[in-house]
Amino acid sequence: MRRAEVSRETNETQVEVTVEIDGQGRAEIATGLGFFDHMLCALTRHALFDLNLRAEGDLHIEEHHTVEDVGIALGSALAEALG
Repeated sequence: MRRAEVSRETNETQVEVTVEIDGQGRAEIATGLGFFDHMLCALTRHALFDLNLRAEGDLHIEEHHTVEDVGIALGSALAEALG
């Protein structure tokens, strides 16, 4: 099974990602950013991998830290799952 779990914690965010490459396109995503959640769900559905993702960030300051750290964590999880 090609699967990985990655956690990323910075001064601005806390991110937890679980990805299963050989999935069915299922997603449970909560970043606090509605459109970003929507786009991640669409990616997951069309790429047919399963993704569980939770992120908490300093959204009261700016969204970019959350988006950036989710991208880093998701990329790391995909790389690990693919070997």
